[in-house]
Amino acid sequence: MADTQQVDQKAERKVARLAKQIGTFAKAHGGAEGQVAHIGERGARIVLVGEDGGWGDLVAPSTEIARQAVEKAGITVHESFDGEFAAKVQTGAYEWKRMAGIQVGG
Repeated sequence: MADTQQVDQKAERKVARLAKQIGTFAKAHGGAEGQVAHIGERGARIVLVGEDGGWGDLVAPSTEIARQAVEKAGITVHESFDGEFAAKVQTGAYEWKRMAGIQVGG
């Protein structure tokens, strides 16, 4: 029983930490929306897109923890990263240079 409580407390702390980071991002970008994607054994990726077009991501140890964190942060969550949601992302020269470098083996 003690082990279960310890795991639950650890998960709750992780949810709270992620929710705080999401809230900080949202505040810095005039609000935010997100999407949670399972990434295998690593857990889940929380993609954040700010109202100003800025974007970022966080990794949670599980999809459940990621979902709890976005819910606690109070942001809109999308089922997929497409359409109007994806169109909100604004990329700059840095991102285009990085993507081009990946394509040509850089």
